[in-house]
Amino acid sequence: MPWRTRAVVTTSSFVPVSAIPRWPGFLVPILEVLSDGNIWKKKDLEEAVLDKAGVTQEQRLEQLGSGDSRALNRVGWALSFLTRAEVITKPARAQFQIVADGRQLLAENPSGISEARLKKVPAFLQYVPTRGKGIAGIPRAEQTIDEDEDPLEQIEAGISKFENDVAAELIRRLHEQHPDFFEQAVVDLLKAMGYGGAESRVTRLGRSGDGGVDGVIDQDALGLSRVYIQAKRYAPGNMVHRPDLQGFVGALASKGATQGVFVTTSGFSTGAREYVEQIPSRVVLIDGIRLADLMIHYQVGVQVKRTFAVVEVDADYFE
Repeated sequence: MPWRTRAVVTTSSFVPVSAIPRWPGFLVPILEVLSDGNIWKKKDLEEAVLDKAGVTQEQRLEQLGSGDSRALNRVGWALSFLTRAEVITKPARAQFQIVADGRQLLAENPSGISEARLKKVPAFLQYVPTRGKGIAGIPRAEQTIDEDEDPLEQIEAGISKFENDVAAELIRRLHEQHPDFFEQAVVDLLKAMGYGGAESRVTRLGRSGDGGVDGVIDQDALGLSRVYIQAKRYAPGNMVHRPDLQGFVGALASKGATQGVFVTTSGFSTGAREYVEQIPSRVVLIDGIRLADLMIHYQVGVQVKRTFAVVEVDADYFE
């Protein structure tokens, strides 16, 4: 039975460092924009705040793992906290306006407002649930929240750490297995990715291979269009070099094929990658990092340990 490593699964195992201000950095820009006293629609307010905070167009394209805008997510958390503190109000759905307490808060903290400072606002203190007993008397877990990160990004960072650890464990496990196991794991992955159609026409050809290939994908039921697979279980420091790719491309040519997938647990040398870019055949290279990422995403060799649901208030319900 296939071994399994427990994991929390998302689509990416890497969370980039961003130059976008953390959510507390948007508190002052929001109050400054709203200080004109007008009622602002959320979309207009968001754009004005990003301009005020100096967020570049390139930064506005940054996305979280969920696909949401990183910048707008941080502005959203800042708006949420300001609303909780009752220094801004929502006269109507997706509309915001500053109040007197908001003007005072801005006047007292023109250079910046931290989460700690915001939490000293009386209305915010009344809003925050008392720690101690949770629902039905169940003890509430104590949590330390970094004020420089909003909760959603903390979740994604935590999941990313899980995935980084699991990715390393996947490669280690693949190295411990027989080469036949690695070849079958590659076949299982390609099936999970949807190659070979509904009938999963992806086949491992056996340890001896078949003229320099380890597997084949039949793109159609009759096998008229085929993609061949090469799987090399190399140690991390043992790169795949140009001669390895030349041998694989030669095997493709002998079969009249023009498409192939070369998978390794290590990596590809610069010469190997340059060679693939120059040849007429279409050869996709999957190194150890991408292999682990794909196995996590398509849940091959891993299983979901726990699923968390992130909820927000349904504004439609209160309309």
